[in-house]
Amino acid sequence: MHECARTGIRDLDQTHRRAHVIVTGVVTDAQLILAGGALLAAGVVASAVAARLRLPALVLFLGLGMAVGTDGLGWIDFANYSLAELVGTIALVLILFEGGLATGFRALRPVLGPAISLATIGTAGSALIAGIIASRLFHFSLAEGLLLGAILSPTDGAAVFALLRGLRLPRRLALTLEGEAGLNDPVAVMLVLVTIEVIRVPDYGALEAVWFLVKQIAVGGGIGLLVGGLATAALRRLVPAPSGLSLVASFAAAAIAYGAAASLDGSGFLAVYLVGLRVGDADLPSRPALMAFHEGLAAVADIGMFFALGLLVFPSQLGGVLVRGTLLALLLAFVARPVSAFAATIHTGFTRRERVLLSWAGLRGGVPVVLATLPLIDHVPRSLEFFNLVFFAVLVSTLIQGATVEWLANRLGITADDSA
Repeated sequence: MHECARTGIRDLDQTHRRAHVIVTGVVTDAQLILAGGALLAAGVVASAVAARLRLPALVLFLGLGMAVGTDGLGWIDFANYSLAELVGTIALVLILFEGGLATGFRALRPVLGPAISLATIGTAGSALIAGIIASRLFHFSLAEGLLLGAILSPTDGAAVFALLRGLRLPRRLALTLEGEAGLNDPVAVMLVLVTIEVIRVPDYGALEAVWFLVKQIAVGGGIGLLVGGLATAALRRLVPAPSGLSLVASFAAAAIAYGAAASLDGSGFLAVYLVGLRVGDADLPSRPALMAFHEGLAAVADIGMFFALGLLVFPSQLGGVLVRGTLLALLLAFVARPVSAFAATIHTGFTRRERVLLSWAGLRGGVPVVLATLPLIDHVPRSLEFFNLVFFAVLVSTLIQGATVEWLANRLGITADDSA
């Protein structure tokens, strides 16, 4: 059960059995290192260009991967969905830990209620609404439509964190968006795994699904709080030691939390985010160094994840999903997300204008694309079609919403003096 969340990896379908990476031509180690450095430099330039153009940088990272991939210049032949899922998982661990570290429980506590509500009710509502409508519009079965909705349901931590760094929003609003982005990944992963089981196992029951969800949250939450407490105590004891040891210890805590929780069928992503929040509350002399270190790691992870996902995309296949992917993005932006976000923020103290902005600023990004690799690994029918649909919908959604959040905040009069 839920084999796609475990370590066993199965072969892909016949059209994508090439589980390998080929860099065209014979290259030396020095040339590979040079290529890696050049890609990181290209990522830095892409981030600077994206900031100047007011676009999410992930769009350019994805475009770079598509450009040098099999269907572009052909420099890198990459068709390994299992490896891409692993790269995405590691990247999300680093990004979520850095997000929690930068916030801390104390700062998040005043908005914990609406953040949890958006991460649960909002995510599940988006999945349900998008899934039902998609099944009708695109002639999928209800289970297939719900799987597509679950994949597209989460907001993306990397996209939201990057957006908030340069956006002047009231602190309560910004923290709610950040808390949602950190907490809804586990919910979305659980929804995707459950819907995959529903499709693969006809007699998969509701009680099994509920038990799976409860276990994921309980194990992930418990391990996250435990490892977070131990990590905080260890980092305090390491104060007299060289600062480099504190950086290694914090990285180890994130890896241990994810690995322990996932090994026990819990939510590794929830565990990592909680560890970040616990460590973020600690008054440590090494905090500036920790923040700089993990912000750098998260930036590298961001570039690597979106580049790897871009390599998986074959632009020649996107023509068949162009119209449906655009409709799906519009459906998410104008129907599924607003309805679920408004339902999740009833009696939370947010004004109507703030709830409108919360709806629009729920950016999609790398998380849905990573989740779209799970059905491919699990041999779910039509999974390659789902992957292409999700990729195009994320691209359209990011371009439309990511480029207009600041404009909408100004039009609604929801701004602050300083960056959120």
